[in-house]
Amino acid sequence: MTRWRPAPGPVVCVGETMAALVPDPLRPLHDATHLSLSVAGAESNVAMYLADHGIPSIWLSALGDDPLGSRVRATVAAAGVDVSHVRTDADRPTGLLLKDPGHDGTRVRYYRNGSAASALGPDLLDRHPVSGAALLHLTGITPALSPSCRELVTRALTCPPAARPYAVSFDVNHRAALWPDGSAPTVLRELADRADIVFVGLDEAQDLWGAHLTAADVRALLPQPRVVVVKDGAHAASAFTDAAEHTVPALRTTVVESVGAGDAFAAGFLAGLLHGEPLSRALRLGHVTASSALTVTADRGPLPERAETERLLGLSNEEWSAHVVQPAPAAPGDRPLPARGGQPR
Repeated sequence: MTRWRPAPGPVVCVGETMAALVPDPLRPLHDATHLSLSVAGAESNVAMYLADHGIPSIWLSALGDDPLGSRVRATVAAAGVDVSHVRTDADRPTGLLLKDPGHDGTRVRYYRNGSAASALGPDLLDRHPVSGAALLHLTGITPALSPSCRELVTRALTCPPAARPYAVSFDVNHRAALWPDGSAPTVLRELADRADIVFVGLDEAQDLWGAHLTAADVRALLPQPRVVVVKDGAHAASAFTDAAEHTVPALRTTVVESVGAGDAFAAGFLAGLLHGEPLSRALRLGHVTASSALTVTADRGPLPERAETERLLGLSNEEWSAHVVQPAPAAPGDRPLPARGGQPR
């Protein structure tokens, strides 16, 4: 059986990116006296990490005609991502989020109702750059933003995979606060099962579809995608195809903050596929990329040098399991909060 992979070419990532305010130094928001400004968005995170891996990537969205929108656009562009198709909306603002770190993890508070990106709709699927994409990357965040955003994602996935001009990857990315009507389990399962490649965390699958699900159960719930990747946090990630199952342990990582790691993993895995790597090495590249996000307070951290990445991909299973990724030295006064008890994950 021929191993399927997306055709070579640009990846278009569609979705909202917001300005982000983060306590600096890292501490609970109610104790913070200073905030640093950065940007945060699942789809642009994937686009930036893909660019880091040498994959041509395009971020497609809308921003307000405001300073925060300018900051977002410039930041994503500086990572080597094509932002020339991002629309500026004179009537709607750029979304904003606040990160609230704590000893039990980081909570995120959103201010995105009525944002520029919430007005995105299915019309953008009919024109460049989507029409020329090799891969379209979407997440389960977008259909929760507005009726027009849900129509966008639904239409992108309505066409059967064999008839689509591009492959579609879909990260479930469940955000409970965005689904107050309780429709997330049904909607996200239906959308995910229409994609070519699906990413889902085992914990979020259990929250959505059943507390006792295993990774194999998730594949059974999503039988149609060509590849289903189930991420089991600090333990492992598994990729399921019609022909096989591949499981690779996560790299042991001393965590500074976990936000953004799922996006990083998706980008690393997709980069591996697009570079022609076998699934086991694509999973390893996902873990390596995720570790770069886990060791910084921002959503995106620096990748290892290419030679170091190749060394990690070539480790024996025993060497891989023994390797521990450490964060860069913190700035004075910037002591990271332990994540989930501070254990490597």
